[in-house]
Amino acid sequence: MTIPVESSVITDARQRYAAGVLKYRQMGYWQPDYQPKDTDVIALFRITPQPGVEPDEAAAAVAGESSTATWTVVWTDRLTACDKYRAKAYRVDPVPNTGPGTPTEQQYFAYIAYELDLFEEGSIANLTASVIGNVFGFKPLKALRLEDMRIPVAYVKTFKGPPTGIVVERERLDKFGRALLGATMKPKLGLSGKNYGRVVYEALKGGLDFTKDDENINSQPFMHWRDRFLFCMEAVKRGEASSGEIKGHYLNVTAATMEDMYERAEFAKELGSCIVMVDLVIGWTAIQSMSNWARKNDMILHMHRAGHSTYTRQKNHGVSFRVIAKWLRLAGVDHAHAGTAVGKLEGDPHTVQGFYNVCRESRNEVDLQRGLFFEQDWAALKKVMPVASGGIHAGQMHQLLALFGDDVVLQFGGGTIGHPMGIQAGATANRVALEAMTKARNEGHDIANEGPAILEAAARWCTPLKQALDTWRDVTFNYTSTDTPDFVPTATAS
Repeated sequence: MTIPVESSVITDARQRYAAGVLKYRQMGYWQPDYQPKDTDVIALFRITPQPGVEPDEAAAAVAGESSTATWTVVWTDRLTACDKYRAKAYRVDPVPNTGPGTPTEQQYFAYIAYELDLFEEGSIANLTASVIGNVFGFKPLKALRLEDMRIPVAYVKTFKGPPTGIVVERERLDKFGRALLGATMKPKLGLSGKNYGRVVYEALKGGLDFTKDDENINSQPFMHWRDRFLFCMEAVKRGEASSGEIKGHYLNVTAATMEDMYERAEFAKELGSCIVMVDLVIGWTAIQSMSNWARKNDMILHMHRAGHSTYTRQKNHGVSFRVIAKWLRLAGVDHAHAGTAVGKLEGDPHTVQGFYNVCRESRNEVDLQRGLFFEQDWAALKKVMPVASGGIHAGQMHQLLALFGDDVVLQFGGGTIGHPMGIQAGATANRVALEAMTKARNEGHDIANEGPAILEAAARWCTPLKQALDTWRDVTFNYTSTDTPDFVPTATAS
């Protein structure tokens, strides 16, 4: 339901531009009759106004402070096409008070349209500086969250997107018809270069497609980055030779400066790596720069979303990860950690499926159960491979495949390296579980319900899988998610 409010825009220029302070809605930032254009950027904000602040004024304030306004009237507006450049808050809906974590104060969904001219072509840094730059600290708002965005095709086409994409990645790796398997090195920190390489080799030889640096392994006193790269690539090549399959290790090139990152990426390429990795914390400009490098050098670019939960997890304030996922696809990464729903990290299943849809679909339809408020045409932009990582194990294989399908990297870190028979056995357990579950699904089995029995049957002839199930079968992380859908799924939702 849209809140009925009367427009109070001052149309008399003498009043509108008289020196002094006006309400944001009076300055023209609230336009309930506005019809968004196909070329508008549209943002959906979750607004919690301070007591006494009307929802339409709060929405107008967000529109103003994220576009052209300041706290007082400035006559220099009239030196611009101000009516065009003002963002327009055009709709405010009460948030339905449903589901866990229902707030005590009323929240509102505010729809705001931005003229395309407000943004620099192909720049996530400029887009974010505008839409989330100052407004999140605005005093009339108790809390603010950017829930979703509609990026017009006209703007999408100014971005290069993923340097490789899912289709070409599978062709380069010669891996089709199943999900990909990975593992993050454990412990994250402290191993020497040679021991680190031993872990990589054992995991790849056991049947994984990828192994991975974690977010905080860069170049520490116990292992210089060059040592890690050398030993890891030796392990990759030995793993390929022993298995006859193409393998990879996500070499984390995250560093203090762009010069350092380029140096590390170039060295990874010289050693024959097919993939490099960066952390989200390097920032949007650096991400786009590394994407350009990866495109020029035919490298897959893996993105670890390190730090995202500092502003994506809370339901009332921050930026939803579905928006981050859209920005990452525009900025140009090939892999993006997008949640597991069943692991140790935050993630409601429907919400996480929404993240995956943003990464993988050619066009997103409105899907309120999964948090997608807008149709989004990706205009042939390549697809991002989502990565499920964090507290998952072979006993959950049926859940993971039922939720996410084949175009995903399933990364079992502790669920590989913590296997009682060792790392290689842990990798074999995961590979057998994956292939048994994929085969059963392709034969028409309902793996979501029959999955445990399918795994038990496979474990009768695979000792590593049996031991993995015996070790982790009952391990779950059943905590209530903080970021849950506002629109409750129906009984028929899949």
